[in-house]
Amino acid sequence: MNKLTHQQLAERIARDIPEGAYVNLGIGLPTRIANYLPADREIFLHSENGILGMGPAPEPGCEDPELINAGKQPVTLLQGGCYFHHGDSFTMMRGGHLDICVLGAYQV
Repeated sequence: MNKLTHQQLAERIARDIPEGAYVNLGIGLPTRIANYLPADREIFLHSENGILGMGPAPEPGCEDPELINAGKQPVTLLQGGCYFHHGDSFTMMRGGHLDICVLGAYQV
């Protein structure tokens, strides 16, 4: 059995996310998934620290120090994306408003 690299695993998960899904990306490897989502599919990424409409990692040198995911990594915000209080973010998760949650190893 061949082992997948972290990149290959993130790519594989990204392919399985259906069009229109609202997806929470946990801390660690799940944050890489944003970099492999097809640009032609509308998928809404959620981060626990209060972002909906999160995009992939920014190009080097284009990071905004105030735009980070729950793992404190720089991210981008897609058109129509928004910020909100982290309490509202957890309400979204607990209220069943997300379709998929990809957990990191320490979250399992």
